[in-house]
Amino acid sequence: MTDVEVNRMADPIRPDSPEEVNLLDVETQECPYPAYKMLRDQAPIWKDPVTGFYTVTRYEDLRQVLMDTEAFSSDRSVEDTRINTERSRRMKQLYEEKGWLPAATLAARDDPDHRALRNLFDKTFRAGKIKELDGDVETLAYRLIDAFIEDGHCDWVRQFAVPLPLIIIGRQMGAKEEDIWQIKAWTDAWVKRLGMMQTEEEERWSVEMELQQQHYFQPIIERLRREPDNSLLSDLVNTFIPEWNRTLNENELHAELTGDTFVGGSETSTNALSAGIMLLAEDKDSWVKLKSDPGKYLKTFSEEVLRLEGPVQGLFRVAARDIEMHGVTIPKGAVINTRYAAANRDERHFENPDKLDLDRKNAGSHLAFGSGIHHCLGAPLARRELYWGFKAFVDRIDDFWLAPGRNKLRHQPNFCLRALKELHIEFTPRK
Repeated sequence: MTDVEVNRMADPIRPDSPEEVNLLDVETQECPYPAYKMLRDQAPIWKDPVTGFYTVTRYEDLRQVLMDTEAFSSDRSVEDTRINTERSRRMKQLYEEKGWLPAATLAARDDPDHRALRNLFDKTFRAGKIKELDGDVETLAYRLIDAFIEDGHCDWVRQFAVPLPLIIIGRQMGAKEEDIWQIKAWTDAWVKRLGMMQTEEEERWSVEMELQQQHYFQPIIERLRREPDNSLLSDLVNTFIPEWNRTLNENELHAELTGDTFVGGSETSTNALSAGIMLLAEDKDSWVKLKSDPGKYLKTFSEEVLRLEGPVQGLFRVAARDIEMHGVTIPKGAVINTRYAAANRDERHFENPDKLDLDRKNAGSHLAFGSGIHHCLGAPLARRELYWGFKAFVDRIDDFWLAPGRNKLRHQPNFCLRALKELHIEFTPRK
């Protein structure tokens, strides 16, 4: 066993009671699953004393929250999920002074506004369009892996997991491939702000980075108004929304550029592609089984990665009225933290939930993409990216292992998302 394996397998924080849980603690976030289990068993509806959020951790309870949009609303402002409202006001002022204050994204809207906005994306993310993109995803996956296959080593996160989905969504948005690392810097800043782990100075930096992105894309937006093309961004800029009797304004466009396209269109896939190879490095029996019959096991493997290492650990709803669950009254207006990653390891729904099981029959019933009307619109594309990403790995790699002394296997501090910082592997190419 290497030092890396010892570090990864070291005992995580195991709270004995809800009073000991702090989901904003960096060490808890490194392996939150014991805390999630304790909450599922002892406090399935838990009021977080730090944030004030009501955290839902059981599978069936979370399904209820996601499906009942009348009782559990998505219509909220960013301030609803900010602990420091005065600081939030200062950030809002910065947006207004130097750029555009982002409007609510899809995740923060209820029908009919949600439906009207979501219809904009249907053209790009419908099944037929995803089928058209499939060849591009396949070609790119093999091109990326072939760029380092002869080296015998790579940082899987930086050299594959990040560029694959980001280049694909970038093409849909009319961005140049050579600009993806600048776009990645902007999306990382946005993700860090979403994650609620920043000081005020760090959050100001995130806002400044988003403002940079706004001013990068604003001339492109203006050009597309004059000269529409067949990109997704052109559709966002020019499509008339009948329910609103207008097209999207700048505040809405810049919000969609970041939240629902570059972040939404890449972050889940990047984090799952990273986590999948990490899981296989820890479970070589599953690696051997996957290699033995990729056609049989690849789809289930992708679903198991999404279930076990949820790229989105949790998001938010708001109680539209007083609601009682498990003897706890959630007052009207309270923020509800929908902890998808906790529900995805609920033994009430998944047998032996902490195990990677390539024969699991209900693997696809996980909630990694949400459920109901807010089910992730990019889920079909993400699944194709995972399929071709892992398929290229299996096809090109004979065997692999964690690079000795080069991995800490740490995740970015983030309340909402789970992103592996780096994954250095060594391998023998398949002949």
